[in-house]
Amino acid sequence: MDLFKYRIKTLFKYLDLLKELVSRDLKLKYRRSFLGYVWSVLDPLLTMIVLTVVFTHLLGKKIENYPVYLLSGRMLYDFMKNSTNNAMKSVVGNAALLRKVYVPKYIFTLAKVTSCTVDMVLSLGALLIVMIVTKAQFHLTILLLPLIVLQLYIFCCGLGFLLAQLNVFFRDIQYIYSVILTAWMYFTPIIYQLDDRFPRWYQLLVKSINPMYYYVAQSRDIIYYGNIPGPRVFFGGWIIAFIMLVIGVWAFQRSKDKFILYI
Repeated sequence: MDLFKYRIKTLFKYLDLLKELVSRDLKLKYRRSFLGYVWSVLDPLLTMIVLTVVFTHLLGKKIENYPVYLLSGRMLYDFMKNSTNNAMKSVVGNAALLRKVYVPKYIFTLAKVTSCTVDMVLSLGALLIVMIVTKAQFHLTILLLPLIVLQLYIFCCGLGFLLAQLNVFFRDIQYIYSVILTAWMYFTPIIYQLDDRFPRWYQLLVKSINPMYYYVAQSRDIIYYGNIPGPRVFFGGWIIAFIMLVIGVWAFQRSKDKFILYI
């Protein structure tokens, strides 16, 4: 308990640094960009248009208002992909600073995930535009979206810590993770609907071992269907998030003192 209190105090002590790192990441991302932060809306919007054109007749023919269905899942997957990819490189990418001054190493990983969260919140504008253009019904359940984003944020922090410490010792993890992300996207019902077209065993596999299923399913419930998420996916999402956080923090803390020898 004393160690936990110490960690919390340390985090608050370096809160200003965390804010500066998040601000830096956002500015660097759109530096020399003519449209700047508008790309946070345009990027998911243009991707949605391309995927809708490609898949609407192949996989989305029976799905009503496919653009909203697609975007309500895709935006969460993109957040997970971008935040964990950036978090993985956070320690190695700040090697020069870590050699010069003492800074809690986890602050860089946390900043990467947090900056991607800000980016995702801005990208919700794309979802709003699509819902208005397609005349989708707005449900009060959409107000639950921050709870789902918080779940996924915790999950991505944990996975980010795990990947960041692995990348210090094994640089090949970047290439391996890229392949995993591609497989993960198709293993998650983002561009397709998990229905009777798929074997029962595949449906059970997705629902039991794919963490992203829990967050995408909740997002679709509140945005697309207008339902309150069922207890299995809602509480399952929280449980998975905190389990991942514990694993990530444990792995990061266990090896952080060796980072300086490898970066």
